[in-house]
Amino acid sequence: MTEGKRRRRWPVAVGVGLVLALIGYLVVRYIQPPTEQCTTHGADGTTVTLDNSQAANAATIAAVAHSRGLPERAVTIALATAIQESKLRDIDYGDRDSLGLFQQRPSQGWGTPAEVLDPVHASGKFYDALVNVPDYLSLPVTAAAQKVQHSGYPQAYARHAGTAATLAAALSGREGAAITCTVTGVHAQPSAHPGDTVVTDAVQREFGPGLLPSPSPTDIAYPVTDTQTGWAVALWMVCHAATLHIASVAFGGREWSSDSSDQGWVDRASRPGGAASVVIAAAPAAD
Repeated sequence: MTEGKRRRRWPVAVGVGLVLALIGYLVVRYIQPPTEQCTTHGADGTTVTLDNSQAANAATIAAVAHSRGLPERAVTIALATAIQESKLRDIDYGDRDSLGLFQQRPSQGWGTPAEVLDPVHASGKFYDALVNVPDYLSLPVTAAAQKVQHSGYPQAYARHAGTAATLAAALSGREGAAITCTVTGVHAQPSAHPGDTVVTDAVQREFGPGLLPSPSPTDIAYPVTDTQTGWAVALWMVCHAATLHIASVAFGGREWSSDSSDQGWVDRASRPGGAASVVIAAAPAAD
């Protein structure tokens, strides 16, 4: 092969390589679905990544604490415990008859198997026990958790204290739009449309009956008493968007949309959802 032919083929090869690279990028960006996960960004730069199911369970644990007026520290202890016991998964197996997020044993009075496998019930029972621990707020996370769990590995909870604190700060609403979730295939169900009760029933079961919705033909607005509560509810909505078929969540001039969930929270000054209410929209009906 002559030197001239080599020189002519080199730009062609480079051009083909660039085209293939561009095609690969477009496939990943626009054709291959994004990874479904939720990411929490802590104020100290810490990042916590969970899958959507884990994030939904974490949000439930925080919401039950909110409904009881418990402080963020209680949420941190509960989350550290659930991370150690189940990795934030509602598992139907465990040591002896242990079940659920906190590996609670029906034989030890935590409830029936069905109740222990209900994250709302399990979280409530954990907090029932925690608040009866003297000075639990001043104890190290691992000590407070052990007083409730009576684990054979009492120091194991300590390794999750930092992760739990980051999640608790976000899910309490204190850090604002600190959690975003990437979802795919969020389609409407008949129960997800404004005027139906599935979303509201779930919200009120976890946060308490005080969150009364104001539905319109396209949206549901949940009035909140303060900004931190608003973000707590908004982030709970995002963490549960896949299962509750929520298309968008707006609060504080920011909006999360399932159609562009990989972009996270974006500024939407014209979108309803200021300091007074969290506004959600149901997913559009599937064709």
